Amino acid sequence: MHEPKTPLITLRQEIAEACQQAGRDPAAVTLLAVSKTRSAPELAALADQGQRDFGENYLQEALDKMDALAERDLVWHFIGPIQSNKTRDIAARFDWVHSVDRLKIARRLSEQRPAGLPPLNICIQVNVDDEDSKSGVALAEVEALATAASELSNLALRGLMAIPRADSKDGSRHAFRQLAMTLSQLRNTMPALDTLSMGMSADYPVAIEEGATVVRLGTALFGPRPTR
Repeated sequence: MHEPKTPLITLRQEIAEACQQAGRDPAAVTLLAVSKTRSAPELAALADQGQRDFGENYLQEALDKMDALAERDLVWHFIGPIQSNKTRDIAARFDWVHSVDRLKIARRLSEQRPAGLPPLNICIQVNVDDEDSKSGVALAEVEALATAASELSNLALRGLMAIPRADSKDGSRHAFRQLAMTLSQLRNTMPALDTLSMGMSADYPVAIEEGATVVRLGTALFGPRPTR
């Protein structure tokens, strides 16, 4: 008798199918479990199924889960807005930061990355739709920030991240395509850039078609989010 499919197994299959339809290698796309407001036991259950990458928005909540799951060899991604007074813990405890949107924050993360740790992987968050309510640098300012951030010794600039306006599935396509084109242009002078963090539960197949290398899935993985 077959064991029931878990959401993680189902999503991995769907990601692989989306990659195959787009002519891409499924290994080129990382599933990032967006685990804000989820408990350490919920994360442990996913880790038991082989999930390693977890994305957190709230620093103190994330630190508590890191301590609870310290033996698990997980990869931690900070994906929320960054306040200046939080950079020290983010620099010390995370493997990735997807939400760098100003040079001041990049400098602080580099200066506060502890000696002995590898460079902190970062993505620049881009406000592709110029929404007042969203964090992120304007498209026209990406190159200048990327150039400056790439020179910081304790950071490894890896690519770009965006949270497009929540329109229809294909409504996100233009934003995803813009982000992919922006990365492609940056790669002319920074060929090591390899990461497009884009696509969430509602639109990740479209994001994969447009070149996403990290899809950030919460609701599709855990179900509806509990109220805080």
